[in-house]
Amino acid sequence: MAQAFFLLAATFIPLLLSPVAYIIGRRYGINITTWFSFGALAISTILLFIPAMMLQGGHSVYKESYQWSQFGNFGLRLDGLSLPFAIIIYILCTVLALYSKPYMIHKILEDAHERFGGKKISSTFQSEHSNSAETGGRGSDHADESTREVKEHHHNLSSSEVTEGTTAFTATTTTETAGTRTATTARELATLDLHTRTYVNSQMGLYFALYLAFSMGMLGTVLATNLIEFYVFFELMLVPSFFLIAFYGYGARRRIALMFFFWTHVGAVVLLLGLLAMGFFAGGFDYDTVKANASKIPVPWLSIIIFSLVIGLGVKLAAFLLHIWLPYAHAEAPTPVSALLSPAMIGIGAYGILRLWLELLTGSYAQYSLYINIWGLATMIYGGAMALMQDDIKKVLAYSSISQMGYILFGIGSGSLLGITGGTLVYVTHGLGKAILFMMAGSIILQTGTRSMSKLGGLAGKMPYTAVIAMIGALTIIGIPPTSGFMSEWILFNGVLQTGVQDMNSFRVVLFAFGILTTVLSSAYILWMYKRIFFGKIPQQLAHVKDASRYVIVTMAVLAAITLIIGVYPEPLLRPITTYIQGTFAHTPQVLPLPTSSKGQGVNNINYDNDGKFSSASNLHIHEAVSHIEMNEPGLHNQGLYTIAASNAFNLLNNIGTYEVANSIQIDHTDHMDVSSWKRAVDAEQVYHKSSCQQLVCVESI
Repeated sequence: MAQAFFLLAATFIPLLLSPVAYIIGRRYGINITTWFSFGALAISTILLFIPAMMLQGGHSVYKESYQWSQFGNFGLRLDGLSLPFAIIIYILCTVLALYSKPYMIHKILEDAHERFGGKKISSTFQSEHSNSAETGGRGSDHADESTREVKEHHHNLSSSEVTEGTTAFTATTTTETAGTRTATTARELATLDLHTRTYVNSQMGLYFALYLAFSMGMLGTVLATNLIEFYVFFELMLVPSFFLIAFYGYGARRRIALMFFFWTHVGAVVLLLGLLAMGFFAGGFDYDTVKANASKIPVPWLSIIIFSLVIGLGVKLAAFLLHIWLPYAHAEAPTPVSALLSPAMIGIGAYGILRLWLELLTGSYAQYSLYINIWGLATMIYGGAMALMQDDIKKVLAYSSISQMGYILFGIGSGSLLGITGGTLVYVTHGLGKAILFMMAGSIILQTGTRSMSKLGGLAGKMPYTAVIAMIGALTIIGIPPTSGFMSEWILFNGVLQTGVQDMNSFRVVLFAFGILTTVLSSAYILWMYKRIFFGKIPQQLAHVKDASRYVIVTMAVLAAITLIIGVYPEPLLRPITTYIQGTFAHTPQVLPLPTSSKGQGVNNINYDNDGKFSSASNLHIHEAVSHIEMNEPGLHNQGLYTIAASNAFNLLNNIGTYEVANSIQIDHTDHMDVSSWKRAVDAEQVYHKSSCQQLVCVESI
């Protein structure tokens, strides 16, 4: 079969088109560059979904590989782990490209007012505001009244809020009809003088160029198949995000961008040391090479490598003690960028821990899992407690992101397949829920000019669509059905409890109890924020506020729909994740398998009927050192996973007939498999056989 290029195209189309987006922005204006960028990301997302559908159709891995000089192969791999990360990253990037249009116009015009002064911009809008009197004869009066209210409250706002809200009003970047703040339209932009309009167009073009490069860096990181390739993409997503904060942020944005760059780059350098050591001792940088030769890494060096991986990726994850940069960067970044930094980018640190440590150095996981579990709990509690103390909406969400990364670490350190699966799925639910809430914050900033909750209240009646969609995002973060957050947290906490109970480890049970209590803390800060924004008495100056433009509401609604769909039907993401986690720890008995109706592990999971026949074997693992397996009795019924590893021969003879509801049959490293009387498999959804299986003979294939 010819080599396909779906992942290569999906990864590099945004990067290659980023200069084009800048040129289009300068020459043809905001609308065209917005839709061009959206189109580039939409096409890339479709290309990503094509191999993703192959995973749903029976393949366990989709991989593209290209020779890459002395570093090994440059590859892009989509499997059960990279699938949820890649899908969420590109869905968010595509949706937020459209959301960016009204928000970034608002922000860039604020900067233009600061750069050129108020006269150039304000004078061009005088006729526009005088025309608002046509709507009932009250528009100009309310505009004057609103201007006075803004001035009265100006001294009460922080410096970032001033630039974020009231400056935009005095610069008249929004029209005021009956006192309502609405997004700047193309018609109003046309009234700007040529110099200011050129500035706005070029800045929008530059924004989308950096935005596309940032998207490419995130996707490339989770698809990489080589340690050096991973590091290159890991740094590539840092550079454009630094410039997005430095150019378009609020407050002391350059200082905050430098803080962000310093912390994350130092973490990346620590990570690089571990990656180089892994590659040196393993004899290559490809993931497959490292995994095959992990036993060659000296034990003293193994601890150093794991420490460098966890610390380097922990900085990106913003885990407790390594989180200093996150509240500043996420609060002061422009909201569309915050909605990528928090839901998408920081979670890539968790992906790195899963891929680089748990997969490539699997044997070392069990001895350190408890420490990761404790670290995750500390991160959950700290982030939640700090979020509860904030008045700034974006800082609440920033600290909430720290807490949510704690949930992921809590699951990764659970010591069970169930907990690790739940922790991985939390990335999906956090990405969707937190993106919705950041978009809510941006909508409120656009419409009210402030992000201080003490100056808000009663907006549910004025912004009903925003309120309803924001509640869906809030329920996702809290973990309430039918949102996707419920499924991920349910699986995660079940995994943590499973380890404590089955190992009879009282300390693990105590950690589980504190973890459950932390969900109350998460609910508290989310619901408290929601109440202060949308309920209570509405301030007088916000009496005429209404919902933001369709660019904002529709994009928020799309993400809300996705989280509800995944909450009701998580199987397309949950099954690949589960299959991947099971395969990773197939030979690690210290990690608890998925709960089954039978007891024990390995061949102990087989239940025999009185006549010696197999029935209701929920989980049959036949591990290494099995030279020959012969089964002459009728087959297994209602099995969940059938794994054959390192078997020289596997023969199903004569009466082996039906395999009912066999969700997954996985054959690893099998020299020969003869299915001589395999008539058919009822509802067999997936059959995997890897390239190392030299011969597979089926009389009647499934």
